[in-house]
Amino acid sequence: MFIRSALRAAIPAVILGAGLVGCSEATTTNGPGSDVPQVAPEANAAAASAAVERAEAEASASESPDELTEADLNRPVLVRDAFAGLQATLYDNCTPGDGNCAYFLGRVNEELNTLDAAMKADAKGPGHFKKPLAWMGTLRMELKNDTSTANLEKHRTQLIGTRDRINTWMQGHPDDYR
Repeated sequence: MFIRSALRAAIPAVILGAGLVGCSEATTTNGPGSDVPQVAPEANAAAASAAVERAEAEASASESPDELTEADLNRPVLVRDAFAGLQATLYDNCTPGDGNCAYFLGRVNEELNTLDAAMKADAKGPGHFKKPLAWMGTLRMELKNDTSTANLEKHRTQLIGTRDRINTWMQGHPDDYR
């Protein structure tokens, strides 16, 4: 009985010690180095060089900023991307007067405006997004183009409520954001 108890106590210590001995062989702080036989420094250098070459090839294959047209810059945001921006605010909230509240409510308002423009420009047409566009239109009328902190805080409930209603609506229309 005593031997079993001693073994139960000793086995975890032996396993831990073996693991520590195996880990203590590396002499660098940046991962395995030349002391690890299966990773030769030449292989690391070759892999790094290949990665740089791939990145350079991809960069030269893609459009450079000089080649972008004005139409590209004025292209509306996709509904999917605009909705992702709105969803990023989903679990956030604020208390009026709080230092972060002005930023948060301004961001929710901006995300709603971006989504509004994206829905109106979408190929499915504004009729497909009738309810969310109506909710955002009502909010716009309440805000009266006043995005001051005081006005956003005054309409905090409407801003957050509109965000949440649109999120619920969009969850029922996954084809619009996937």
